[in-house]
Amino acid sequence: MTHNHQAVPAINGITIPDSALARAITEFVRDTETELLFNHSSRVFYFGAIAGQQRGLSFNTELLYAATMFHDIGLMPSHSSANLRFEVDGANAARDFLQSYKLNPADIEKVWTGIALHTTPGVPEFMDPVIALTTAGVEMDVLGLTYDRYAHEVREAVVAAFPRTAAFKEDIIQAFYDGIKHKPDTTFGNVKADVIADKEPHFHRGNFCSVIRCSHWHD
Repeated sequence: MTHNHQAVPAINGITIPDSALARAITEFVRDTETELLFNHSSRVFYFGAIAGQQRGLSFNTELLYAATMFHDIGLMPSHSSANLRFEVDGANAARDFLQSYKLNPADIEKVWTGIALHTTPGVPEFMDPVIALTTAGVEMDVLGLTYDRYAHEVREAVVAAFPRTAAFKEDIIQAFYDGIKHKPDTTFGNVKADVIADKEPHFHRGNFCSVIRCSHWHD
């Protein structure tokens, strides 16, 4: 299933930017990711942008589209490093992609940071709206943290445009696992350690206190 910008209706006044860059992002991500992740990322854009409306934030829609669409591309083998967090792989992929367009380097860094921090709770909400709203969209679509802040019709419209799979909750956990299982050490200190532990009952996760106690310091 493919989508073009015109086929997706405005939802709560939000539309995917109709620019050459946004079209290139859509095409690249659709060609690179699974349909599950492409539709998820598209919903994250809408939920993030609508959160921006609700919060009265002024933001660059094109930059938010870049950050939300690229946020999970680090889960794909083609963009997955051997030893970096998948969030950083995705951020690096977005930066590489955007550098061929004439964007302000500071704007590219906003996109990079929005992707890199999208699984770090408690911090992005206080940063630039592009960063804050990327996380807001993810937290809505994956975790449902702000579910009740969206009107029923709005949720239905977003899901109608970019459907959730019949077992999306389990499917997205599996997609996370498939994308990071080759580098479990990168989940130390972040939420993705829960994914490895869920899929691998014998996984022994790193422990912050153990690292302190086992350091080379004597006391």
